[in-house]
Amino acid sequence: MDRRTLLKSSIALAAWYGLPSAPLFAVAQESSRIADGDSEAFSFEWLQGFAKDLAAKAYQSNVEQLPPTLANLTPQQYNAIGYDPEHSLWNEMNGTLDIQFFHVGMAFNQPVRMYSVDPETQRAREIHFRPDLFDYSRADVDVSQLEGQGDLGFAGFRVFKSPLLTEKDIVSFLGASYFRAVDDTYQYGLSARGVAVNTYTDGQQEEFPAFTRFWFETPEPGSTTFTAYALLDSPSLAGAYRFVIRCEETRVVMDIDKHLYPRETITQLGVTPMTSMFSCGTQQRDMCLTYHPQIHDSDRLSMWLGNGEWVCRPLNNPPRLQFNTFSNDNPKGFGLLQTDHDFTHYEDIVGNYHERPSLWVEPKGDWGPGELQMLEIPTTGETMDNVVAFWKPEKAIEPGQMLSYGYRLYWSAQPPVQSELARVRKTFTGIGGFPEGWAPGEHYPEEWAQRIAVDFTGGELKRFYDDGVDIKTALDMPEGEVRQLDILWVDEFEGFRIQFDWYPTSESSDPINMRLHLTANDETVSETWLFQYFPPAPEERQYPAHPNS
Repeated sequence: MDRRTLLKSSIALAAWYGLPSAPLFAVAQESSRIADGDSEAFSFEWLQGFAKDLAAKAYQSNVEQLPPTLANLTPQQYNAIGYDPEHSLWNEMNGTLDIQFFHVGMAFNQPVRMYSVDPETQRAREIHFRPDLFDYSRADVDVSQLEGQGDLGFAGFRVFKSPLLTEKDIVSFLGASYFRAVDDTYQYGLSARGVAVNTYTDGQQEEFPAFTRFWFETPEPGSTTFTAYALLDSPSLAGAYRFVIRCEETRVVMDIDKHLYPRETITQLGVTPMTSMFSCGTQQRDMCLTYHPQIHDSDRLSMWLGNGEWVCRPLNNPPRLQFNTFSNDNPKGFGLLQTDHDFTHYEDIVGNYHERPSLWVEPKGDWGPGELQMLEIPTTGETMDNVVAFWKPEKAIEPGQMLSYGYRLYWSAQPPVQSELARVRKTFTGIGGFPEGWAPGEHYPEEWAQRIAVDFTGGELKRFYDDGVDIKTALDMPEGEVRQLDILWVDEFEGFRIQFDWYPTSESSDPINMRLHLTANDETVSETWLFQYFPPAPEERQYPAHPNS
């Protein structure tokens, strides 16, 4: 499976906006005891040993040839396949959480085996696929083609939390090792993955390891926490995962422990990968081809580096593919954030981008030297996840190793921690070359310039302003010339707007990494703004035709 196929299958689904509720059956099925396999001993230690032994063997793909009626489904037809809630995994408990399963179909042709675990006996039973778990009446599926196919397995699972038990899911695992969760808006946004392999390397195709088995511990009655285990497999590695998932009132929190066993040398291993979409925002308004002022699942990569520095890297929809690395030994935290939750800034009643959650990673233990890496892919719309970010360990990944990582994922409107320093509010770009508040009259300035503005808010800025403390800028500009730099107090958000005009000094259109932070009394008082700017080609460095010319 390549990125194009995977994105076409998963993102084109209505699940991009949250899968609708499963249709109820007119008549309940006879039995809701769906875990009907033989009882087998299970533990996380056993799973680790199983993954290690699996990695010592040649990779065996379990991709199956689906009947045409499933392989040729449209996203709308696939999305219309219903699951009988009477056969949900924990339906008989009448508790707070329940699990339903996704049908195989389209490019979801790698069966995932599911197991129910009794936490008291640590015995597991498999949950076998059978057509009577599903409702095909609205999906135009020829059920006769499923006869004699045996156990097709499942494509993934999703979790419901009462009182919206059959209306909106809050956690979803579907496609390779992709998974998502929501906050209290019940709106899906960006995705996480179990691991990334060779996302951006010379001469090597990206690999998509897949979760091939899941084990679910039955939760305590009324509990909003459950534990799931997963086996990951691919040509390059195998892995054992434990997810402790807390479905809290305003967020979902996942504690993840994973052990990876490489089969082959891996050039680029991505730990805690996350995938999002940025089409246009305040700093790239010209990329908004629809009437919406902004279109994005996330607006920035936020990093709390191992040395304590906080960095805000606004996302881009670049003119050409961009790959960036950020040295980050033993990171304290990082994530792709959606910080703007004002509906009027998007005006989107379908995508609901103002409700999309942020995803924050909190590493556990000593991760050692490495770097955060981010790939940004050009896109002309909102139907493609074009941003990938992950942490890559510095050490070489060789067969026979065991790599262990623990971390916590927060799916919430805002990350659980923020810098005590002033933070970047927004970034803006537009035409420059004239003083703020003065619009060009009959003629534009003779020299073309790009104006860039950065808002900082929070921290001690309000106190500094009230006390008359002098705020200074530390701006690093590796290319071009900066003029007309202004430091402006803005009452509306109680912060400073730093704006300047950038003038080109060469014909280069290579990206420029601008860096800025604020100081007061010779002390750093803000996080670091790290912005990648793409100068236009020399022939494009001109103002639009003036209406009075």
